[in-house]
Amino acid sequence: MFLLLAANLVVAQKLREGSLIPDGAGGALPGEAVGDAKPSGGAAVTGNGINYNGGPVLKSSVVPIYIIWYGNWTNGPKASDSQNTVNLIDALLGATGGIGGSGYEMINSTYGDNTGNVAGNLALNKQVFDTGSQGTRLRNSRITSIISSQLTSGGLPTDANGVYLVLTSSNISENGFCTQFCGFHTHQTINGADIKWAFIGNVDQCPSGCEIQTTSPNGDSGADGMANVITHETEEAISDPDLNAWFDSSGQENADKCNFKFGPTQTASNGSKFNQTFGSHNWMLQMNWENSRGGGCDQTKGGTFF
Repeated sequence: MFLLLAANLVVAQKLREGSLIPDGAGGALPGEAVGDAKPSGGAAVTGNGINYNGGPVLKSSVVPIYIIWYGNWTNGPKASDSQNTVNLIDALLGATGGIGGSGYEMINSTYGDNTGNVAGNLALNKQVFDTGSQGTRLRNSRITSIISSQLTSGGLPTDANGVYLVLTSSNISENGFCTQFCGFHTHQTINGADIKWAFIGNVDQCPSGCEIQTTSPNGDSGADGMANVITHETEEAISDPDLNAWFDSSGQENADKCNFKFGPTQTASNGSKFNQTFGSHNWMLQMNWENSRGGGCDQTKGGTFF
């Protein structure tokens, strides 16, 4: 069955990434100030349905992605708590044959700041495993601690130009996950650097809310659903890393504007749907908002808007 994200999750996702940052315990902390800065030339282009608000984008030729696999990723409660899921996500983000530099990821290259544009390339740089140092019930402060411990110990480098993904197995809870959002991204100072990070849980916990379909072209609906959330959050973390660069008048970032919109699909032999192929695998990934040609959701840079 094809399962789309519930409307209330779309609103909550906007809240997580906009003017308020929930603290993971039902409250909220002040987020980044939203200014009225206008582009002063350079690479920022307006007039395509999304606004530039003056902040930086991530412009590395290849944006490094760092993964913390948190929880039980060997034999957890769901079949997708497995090495197979790890392998699939590694293939998606891999430096060879992955999503980086693809026509799909190049949509992000239409975003820039006053000194340059997003390159449209990313790649997995390093990943580590944490079986549960902060317990099974997370809040934002505990996620920060998970990341901080890896940076201070040298498990992962401290890189202000990268994006850190905390991927949790299905035995891990985070307040609001599956009921208010499927994932979120933010930034904060950790180990002396402005660290951009995102939370993505195993969406097998809530297939009716956060998975695209329960039959997978890769035989792993949890990995497929997480891949969709990963693309959403990395697109936004790169084009709006400090929450003050690219979003529209209602606070929607580029991936928000195409949330769970997929465009044309193909059908795999097992009846599942897919619309992209990377890393020798078929994927079902939401479109991204192209900041050119008047703006619109498409599957590849310069492609048809849907």
